[in-house]
Amino acid sequence: MPTPLDDSAIRRAPKVLLHDHLDGGLRPATVIDMAAQIGYLALPSSDPVELAAWFREAADSGSLERYLETFAHTVAVMQTTAGLTRVAREAAEDLADDGVVYAEIRWAPEQHTDSGLSLQQVVEAVLAGFREGEQAAAQRGQQLRIGAIVTAMRHAARSREIAELAVAYRDDGVVGFDIAGAEAGFPPTRHLDAFEYLRRENFHFTIHAGEAFGLPSIWEAIQWCGTDRLGHGVRIVDDITAGGALGRLAAYVRDKRIPLEMCPSSNVQTGAAESIAEHPIGLLRKLHFRVTVNTDNRLMSGTSMTREMGLLTEAFGHGWGDLQWFTINAMKSAFIPFDDRLAIINNQIKPAYAQLLA
Repeated sequence: MPTPLDDSAIRRAPKVLLHDHLDGGLRPATVIDMAAQIGYLALPSSDPVELAAWFREAADSGSLERYLETFAHTVAVMQTTAGLTRVAREAAEDLADDGVVYAEIRWAPEQHTDSGLSLQQVVEAVLAGFREGEQAAAQRGQQLRIGAIVTAMRHAARSREIAELAVAYRDDGVVGFDIAGAEAGFPPTRHLDAFEYLRRENFHFTIHAGEAFGLPSIWEAIQWCGTDRLGHGVRIVDDITAGGALGRLAAYVRDKRIPLEMCPSSNVQTGAAESIAEHPIGLLRKLHFRVTVNTDNRLMSGTSMTREMGLLTEAFGHGWGDLQWFTINAMKSAFIPFDDRLAIINNQIKPAYAQLLA
């Protein structure tokens, strides 16, 4: 008989995470501790439980201003080498405890230079933390590999500089590039120079598209910018009829197997989906799009990969076969070499799920 599908079993199952923001996944206690160390006095609470609740409630408020305020607090305490390394190390440890075997974590170095750090120092501090976290997990018998995605802010004008930064550290753990931030008014085509540079360098990149803005954002990210993956991509559902017929763009995304980095809880919080039960991921799974499941911001959403997969089993009746499908989709779509992806699929993911399905 298959293993009962509960939170404990889901946590033990190997999972792959492609869309997770470093500044959206801090431990509440760490935010408080680091704020005290640097003299940051603007936190809404100094109690970890209350602060966690505040972050979640602010993200659920429906107010974009209040949602963005949450990141002002986390970014504020991530302005030192020691702080960045600590946050990255703890993120790795938390993901390992959640059963994640491979993760790509993204952050925008340009947001962490307020205290005088250079972009290079920011990247090196985070990469050091990831390696420390991997080693700590290995000592506990947990296999975890993390790839870093260096992000540029789409409302700024530093994307080419940040792209060059990402490529400079490609042999040290940076596996990709991304642009993030408000979509409306800041189309991906504003950053064509960066994307053209990345293609010349044979470097991977993903683009936040189709979350807060519609099909034009997705079309530009694919056809003008040449993205490898779509960050969220929820609005691709706007090109699918109620009867399941695919429009030209949706058909192209499915036919080309362009991965969709979907984050169910976060997508509900930002209004990209009405509820988990109404999230397009259910339909897109049935239509065999290259769908992946992600956390986006673990602190703001009060979530984990275990929780996200559990929500999908409740909403759509997904079983172990579906969770394995999501996981292998993600591993196939990762920005590490093919042989490395295949090894994780064959040596970690498939054997574990075979036991769960037996």
